[in-house]
Amino acid sequence: MPTYEYECQACGHAFEELQAMTDAKLKKCPKCHKSKLARLIGGGSGMIFKGSGFYETDYKKKTAPAGDKKDSPKPASSPSAAPAASCGGGCACHPH
Repeated sequence: MPTYEYECQACGHAFEELQAMTDAKLKKCPKCHKSKLARLIGGGSGMIFKGSGFYETDYKKKTAPAGDKKDSPKPASSPSAAPAASCGGGCACHPH
C-alpha cells in the first residue's frame, strides 16, 4: 500500500497516511477537524528487488577498470622454450 502525504490548507498540519490505492482521499484534518485537506504529490520511493528470480546483470558487481588491477607477474616461460642466448643444451635450463 502506498503512503500519501496530506497538508491542511487551514492550519498547515502535514502528515502521511498509509492507504490503499482504491481508498477515497481524506478530507478532514485530524488536528483542526476542518475539511481543508489537500493530498500532495510525493516523489515516491525507489524499489530494489533482491533475491532469486531476477536478472543476474541487474545488480551484478562491476569489475574494476583495467588500470586499477594490480600488476600480476608474467608467467615463467616453459622449460622447453629456447633460452635468450644459445647455451648449447648442457645447462640447467634444458632438462635431460
